[in-house]
Amino acid sequence: MTASTATRSSAWREPMVWLVVSGPVAVILASIATVTLAIRHPDPPLTLRQAGTQAANALPAVTARNHAATAGAPR
Repeated sequence: MTASTATRSSAWREPMVWLVVSGPVAVILASIATVTLAIRHPDPPLTLRQAGTQAANALPAVTARNHAATAGAPR
């Protein structure tokens, strides 16, 4: 039997198709799970202690983190 006379089977019966399709599907499902967790359990904004130099050094990072977490303007 030659290639031109062979019966063609469905592409879904090939194992390689499932390997190629399952990777992106797994990534999509994992990203949906991650977004769901992020929306249901957000991190609370950090508060600074006024005493100490470490709190003053962390101010820009904490302000940016709180801005990203609350989607509001820094105060």
